[in-house]
Amino acid sequence: MVPPRFLIARNPEGESSLPFLIRIPIGSAGLVLRARETWPRTAKVFCFRAGDPWPEVPDLVDDVPVKLCERRGVAIDLVLDRRRENRSQFVFTRLKGGREAIFWQTSRTAAKSRPGVRLPGRRASFLKDMTIQVDTRERYPYRFTNQKTSTVRGSLPVGDYGASLEDQLVAIVERKSLPDLVKGLSDGSLAFQMAELLSFPRAAVVVEERYSTLFKNQYMPGGVLSDLLARIQVRYPSVPIVFCETRPLAEEWTFRFLGAALATLIDQPDDPTEAKRWLD
Repeated sequence: MVPPRFLIARNPEGESSLPFLIRIPIGSAGLVLRARETWPRTAKVFCFRAGDPWPEVPDLVDDVPVKLCERRGVAIDLVLDRRRENRSQFVFTRLKGGREAIFWQTSRTAAKSRPGVRLPGRRASFLKDMTIQVDTRERYPYRFTNQKTSTVRGSLPVGDYGASLEDQLVAIVERKSLPDLVKGLSDGSLAFQMAELLSFPRAAVVVEERYSTLFKNQYMPGGVLSDLLARIQVRYPSVPIVFCETRPLAEEWTFRFLGAALATLIDQPDDPTEAKRWLD
């Protein structure tokens, strides 16, 4: 089977402020957009739907085979079959007045567009040694490179990140992007995940977005989503759902939560010398 291809061509309208055409291989006919750049290298790239179909004889700038192209909520995830500049995302939103806007971004440019926050390098709850378990199903996991911790890959019974004490899993964090959260709320799968997380005394869900973005969803009214979320939280009050605005902040919160869970257990150990080994 021939893999689909991601195509970029010069816009036949030479005077256009969006000089490139992009063809995303999704749906039977594909989605054609106009764009300012050929890749979001330094900032998000503004795009909008092209009024005309893809040219019969395009002036191609780029032609790359596609490994993955899937619509997830308000975004299209795109993974190209090449080593560099291979992962990006098209996010669909609405401007004031209802006009559609599409932003092409990578994880780097998305982080640059967020409010700048300098994350602390301090150890979590003063723990001297800490290892975070990362579930093997996490495709693009947190690396915790800015935090004083190490990671190990392994299979977790539930959640994406965990912390263990004496080989016993004591805390779990489930990571959600906004599309993941919206899907889980709309199809009911989040309730089942919350029930599984409830089996751990210390568990949480961290969302890589602002709470306000629930009210900007294109496919489901924000009031419905916020109501579904509230019902979930009332039903499972011991599993907090925390909105952390950006992926780096969600990573930092996960680190702090797991560290605090470990420190709570270590603060009252059976053997005081064991606590001194763990704490500064």
